[in-house]
Amino acid sequence: MKVSKFGGTSVASAEQIKKVAAIVQADSSRKFIVVSAPGKRFDADKKVTDLLIELANAAIHKEDVEEKLHNVVNRYKEIAVGLGLDLTICEVIKQDLNSRLCESQSNLELFVDNIKASGEDNNAKLISAYFTSIGMPAVYVNPKIAGLIVNDLPDRAQALPVAYENLSKLQNVSEIIVFPGFFGYTKEGRLRTFDRGGSDITGSILAASVQADLYENFTDVDSVFCANPRVVNSPMEIEEITYREMRELSYAGFSVFHDEALMPVYKRGIPVCIKNTNNPSAPGTRIVAERKANHRPVTGITADSGFSILYVSKYLMNREIGFGRKLLQILEEEYISYEHTPSGLDDISVIMRSHQLTPEKEVRIMKRVVNELHAEDVHFRHEFSMIVIVGEGMNNSTGLAARAATAISRTGANIEMINQGSSEVSLAFGVHKSNENKILQALYSEFFAPVSAR
Repeated sequence: MKVSKFGGTSVASAEQIKKVAAIVQADSSRKFIVVSAPGKRFDADKKVTDLLIELANAAIHKEDVEEKLHNVVNRYKEIAVGLGLDLTICEVIKQDLNSRLCESQSNLELFVDNIKASGEDNNAKLISAYFTSIGMPAVYVNPKIAGLIVNDLPDRAQALPVAYENLSKLQNVSEIIVFPGFFGYTKEGRLRTFDRGGSDITGSILAASVQADLYENFTDVDSVFCANPRVVNSPMEIEEITYREMRELSYAGFSVFHDEALMPVYKRGIPVCIKNTNNPSAPGTRIVAERKANHRPVTGITADSGFSILYVSKYLMNREIGFGRKLLQILEEEYISYEHTPSGLDDISVIMRSHQLTPEKEVRIMKRVVNELHAEDVHFRHEFSMIVIVGEGMNNSTGLAARAATAISRTGANIEMINQGSSEVSLAFGVHKSNENKILQALYSEFFAPVSAR
């Protein structure tokens, strides 16, 4: 039994959805189909999720929503026409959107979540209707009715243990289940979305709940590459990768798979296969608990931008009990999470995602650090990237950090921070964003190119 998730590009048009149907028909073990909202059909196109965010913002600002509502409904209409469906499905979708627009705006985050989630929800209804129209017995299942229960605000949405118990009952359904990704419901019935890209998370939760033999994640590439193909020319494909390696790579910029999506299947030992909707016969990349050893210590290299650094300096900081805890508590009270905290005797840097900051927050944080911790120097720095080297073989490879640092030095870039996790599966370098691409190319050449080509 397989759970198969299809991403936005896989369900962006009628042509793509026909490919999805063919893939499902080709393997009777594909019983659970998780779908995203329609994605981009071409580079300049807009995802339906982006159209829905525009619609929600118009409603919040009391603007005329008709044009933006039409843009969303028209995308589904084009798909329905291409699939030969009765256009009453579009009226159902329009009514659903109007109903959501009439919901309370007392909590704007939940209001926007509700509008955004309609992308996946209505696409699942449409795809289920298409499956049925071509003789594939299918049923749309709403996450609320199925019992995908998530926690409440202010923490980010995560499935509660009871959700897995509830969803396990779907094994008894004889039809193909078409399940919308990206969202669940609190115990009080409020809709909440997972982080963007969260349809991966839904698929993983469902796979763990029904104890699937395999979780397939269909996207628009044949496999995971060991580096970004938009930066590195023709990077090597990864045939097999461990959960730990994939988690590290996804966290640090691999967009092919959401980094939080691995935990549910990891706990149940369910393998994952990333495959291409446009080339389903390709073997793809398998994510497993343990993989075959190879001669390469590094499995992948990735980069993610959008980081800021809070630098704090105070003489004899290392002897002051509780300094780090107090500093992180100030960030916690501003609802800011941190990524790394490299430190010295008299200074500490806290690396965080820039999107969590505002100019007002930065001023408040710096004032509190000076007034409460009596720091001598406090400032923020922005526009940083994290370059991450990942590989299960790294902990047995002598001199790997030196090789990486030497390769970076050859680019002329300055290393702001080096951090190796205790698992020794990853090695991270903080660098200025402007140097990101040339560093990626240099590291790829160091660890993957033949010696003669370096």
